[in-house]
Amino acid sequence: MSLGPLMIDLRGKTLAADEREWLQSPLVGGVILFTRNFESVEQLARLVAEIHAARQPPLLVTVDQEGGRVQRFREPFFRLPPFRALGRLYDEERELALQAVAACGWLMAAELRAVGVDLSFAPCVDLDRGLSKVIGDRALHREGAVVALLARRFAAGAKKAGMAITAKHFPTHAGAHSDSHTEFAVDNRELAELDEDLRPYRDLIANSLAAVMVAHVCFPAVDSRPASLSSRWISDYLRGELGFKGAVISDDLSMTGASVAGTPAERVRLALEAGCDLVLLCNAPEQIPGVLDSLKGYVNPSAQLRLTRLHGRGDIDWESLHASADWQKASALVSSLEKRPKLTLEG
Repeated sequence: MSLGPLMIDLRGKTLAADEREWLQSPLVGGVILFTRNFESVEQLARLVAEIHAARQPPLLVTVDQEGGRVQRFREPFFRLPPFRALGRLYDEERELALQAVAACGWLMAAELRAVGVDLSFAPCVDLDRGLSKVIGDRALHREGAVVALLARRFAAGAKKAGMAITAKHFPTHAGAHSDSHTEFAVDNRELAELDEDLRPYRDLIANSLAAVMVAHVCFPAVDSRPASLSSRWISDYLRGELGFKGAVISDDLSMTGASVAGTPAERVRLALEAGCDLVLLCNAPEQIPGVLDSLKGYVNPSAQLRLTRLHGRGDIDWESLHASADWQKASALVSSLEKRPKLTLEG
């Protein structure tokens, strides 16, 4: 059985009977976890192991663990700073910032790998333009070159811990005032005006970027459809112009920004036709049976191969990780940032 194109979420801290049945479908490729799925390290590790044991090859288990206000697993997980704090540090002390962002990537990935999670949807590489309320302090920096540099260092830290990165939200959410979670988000700039926003993607793709998450932002000057449902953005530009060969993942298709495309089943089909390898459908369990039914017979061998490459690597338990010299060094470095008056770990 191969990894399918649909990623779903779970209601609680254990697998329900219908969820277990959905995971058996060859059309499901993975699970995204949220705060509601987390009670303790031991419980989380058991849940992840149960998801992985449901199928072969194992389903992907993912989470949004960026840091700041977007960190689904909190205590006893290390509290990661919002990315903006790292960008501000870069403006003050470049070398320290580069060390800190690599440490953040490693800490995030190492702790997640210690409980079996394959992938975190991070980093956010939207520029800090001060326009998008949903991005805010999730942005690393206002300059594309700096975002690219910091993201590469974050990726290096994550890779050392056995995890690939996912750059988001392609092509950018930085120029849209509206939050695509709850509103229809539009960026009226021409393609040429997006060059700075796209710079981190060009840089990361040149350095073997494994995955991209596509935003539900509409760029009318390029295509009338949101980028997540646009073959112009995904097939022509991301794959063609930029030469991206990794996995393309949609943002959550239950979000308002994607609702213009019709029912959840219609949105899923459009996203796959546009070039997505994996589509997220969250907080809509009642829709999953219908979506699975609508996808019967769907097969994409190239996508399956790209998704398989996203599985985490390495095997270390929670206690051994936290007793290691590497963890002590990395956590001490990042914790020291709290003492700097212009920086904050609050998100």
